Amino acid sequence: MPIRPGDQIVHKAAWLYYTHGLRQDEVARRLDISRASVALYLRKARESGIVTIATSTHLFASDVLARRVEDTYGLAGVWVAPETGPVFEPAVEIPALAASVFLSLAASGQKIGIAWGRTVYSIADVMSYADLQDVTVVQLCGNLGAPYSYRPDQCTMEIARRLNAKGLNFYAPLVLSSERLARELRDEPVIREQLAGVSDCDLALFSVGMVDEDAHVVKCGAMTADEVHALRDRGAAGVIAGQMIDATGELLDCDYNRRVISADFASFRHIPKRMMVVQESAKLDPLKAALAGKFATHLVLSQSMAERLLAEAASSAA
Repeated sequence: MPIRPGDQIVHKAAWLYYTHGLRQDEVARRLDISRASVALYLRKARESGIVTIATSTHLFASDVLARRVEDTYGLAGVWVAPETGPVFEPAVEIPALAASVFLSLAASGQKIGIAWGRTVYSIADVMSYADLQDVTVVQLCGNLGAPYSYRPDQCTMEIARRLNAKGLNFYAPLVLSSERLARELRDEPVIREQLAGVSDCDLALFSVGMVDEDAHVVKCGAMTADEVHALRDRGAAGVIAGQMIDATGELLDCDYNRRVISADFASFRHIPKRMMVVQESAKLDPLKAALAGKFATHLVLSQSMAERLLAEAASSAA
């Protein structure tokens, strides 16, 4: 098992002090904590054996991997689900880990933005109940048709229920039939206010989608498989909050994106803590695109995906 999310700061302090060679005051500035807290965490790291990260023992191998991903991609926090035992089930292990991480980041008084999809709903489904105060949970994008599972409104309201929070749904479809209609709807006061409020969020929870026939935008009927393949040929590499991005993480210039009702990326990136969760092994390219676009500050992923990310980074640097 990896170090518990609430104790990760102990491991990070030890990593910066022992592996990067930072002074205690430098560690304090990097982690935005007091120097006294650094000293306390380093003592706890020595007592618990975390300082063995210097030799990468198997006990903390997944956490060393997490620190390396943080360093390589400039992330504030990474959690790796270790693939130990005879059977590793990403659909079970990763949502459970992500739910724990999410609760460690959530706090009373926050405004929390939620995207959608199977991963996000799986996290909501296993999340423990928390008695937070004065929390509002909002959708980051428009909604989908009633028959579709893992809808944005379902994800938003389930997480709000788990946090004892107020849920605020998005009163617009995700995809409109024309660019003109989408522009007019964005100008409606209620929709304009909701979109403008995204940048006020303190925390966001999302995943990145694939660009193929299994994409949620295909399954919900917003696009056909042929249309998605055509966009992929034009450079689409992933989906963030219902919007197509290219390999650099920029919004793809296409008719589909102009018909989408979703948070604009400037507002999205303004959210201080943006937690991305990836459980499917097929999402390496979408994950790389999302990281290139600086969408995430915090990341939860599997051990094998973390290793592949580092291998890709090393290959690119060679």
